Amino acid sequence: MQTNTLTTRIQVLSHQNTVFYELIKPVVRQDFEQLAKVHHVGQKFRATSRWDQFIAILMSQFSCRQSLRDIQSNLECQQEKLSHLGAKSIPRSTLARINEQQPAALYQQLFYKLLKYYEHSKVAHKFRFKNPLYSLDASHIDLSLSLCEWAKVHDSKASMKLSIGLNHSNDIPEFVAVENGKENDMVQGRKFQFPAGSIVVFDKGYVDYQWYANLTAQNIGFVTRFRPKSVYQVIQQHPVLESKGILKDETIQLNSAHALKRKAPVLRRIEYRDQQSGKHFSFLSNNFHLAASTIAAIYKDRWKVELFFKAIKQNLKLKAFLGRSRNAIQTQIWIAMIAYLLVSFAQHLGKTGWTVQRLLRIIQVNLFERRTLKALFSPDKIPIKQEEAQMSFLL
Repeated sequence: MQTNTLTTRIQVLSHQNTVFYELIKPVVRQDFEQLAKVHHVGQKFRATSRWDQFIAILMSQFSCRQSLRDIQSNLECQQEKLSHLGAKSIPRSTLARINEQQPAALYQQLFYKLLKYYEHSKVAHKFRFKNPLYSLDASHIDLSLSLCEWAKVHDSKASMKLSIGLNHSNDIPEFVAVENGKENDMVQGRKFQFPAGSIVVFDKGYVDYQWYANLTAQNIGFVTRFRPKSVYQVIQQHPVLESKGILKDETIQLNSAHALKRKAPVLRRIEYRDQQSGKHFSFLSNNFHLAASTIAAIYKDRWKVELFFKAIKQNLKLKAFLGRSRNAIQTQIWIAMIAYLLVSFAQHLGKTGWTVQRLLRIIQVNLFERRTLKALFSPDKIPIKQEEAQMSFLL
């Protein structure tokens, strides 16, 4: 009796897919191959494919492999489980060559295709208003100056810049750009096409009076910090609730020559004192409908985008790179963004309050285990029967 039950359990385990397989289910192989045909240069592959490249680098992101040799060794050890993914081990020299020569644009397009498939995953953010809320920010991805001279920012630093428009409804980056580290944050910030009616929150690095006018004309609200030395005229003062930390609520016109030339719109200036720390803040917005305390709370919630950058830098492979060229590094960054996206999609299977960062850490040590994501992220605390414990010992 025990022998038959044990045999059944072994058969179930042998046919159960791995955690890695479960994670990449949203990636439709047919769609991937169509994109691979579009983004291919040179002769056809003989013994490998872009899918093998994708699986290899995605695996390295989830399991924190540190080098091409490390990736190859890990893939060779997991060859049987890779066959269920339709992939095979790829020699490190071949992987290096594909990273250098084949366009990273494939993974940029794949990221946005996956994003479209999961638009329904949005939920209501914590504020009462129904407008979509985004945080806009950029962060440097540090590179070795001696190895990546083309990415030089100044005499002692080289980097790429990752610009993000993070949706607060699901903590997923809906707008992403990877460009030179020397580029000003505003270059990509202006290009992101936020939907009409949304609210975008950003720091003082995105001061551009003409952009403020464009956002207002497109019915896009914004919240940012007010620069202390800005020249302005108070048009109207509004009642305030000092009990909520609001010191001033004013309608202003930026009237410096620079602002007037760029047709800066009439804006709202709010002075706020944080009741816990006692610090004073001054905010600028083109939204006149929300309460002043809500404007302050929106800017405070911008911390989500900082947590996003912290999560990807600590848990994905964005410190050691597999190549030196711009294309190889962009390939690795875009696949890291896809990895974050796939874990975000699976987040609803985890326990309430579990962050993507925590899930990434769990995945790292269970990537090739034969378990479902639901079982991995929500383990049931069911006591093991004595009979099952004996069988486990025998196994």
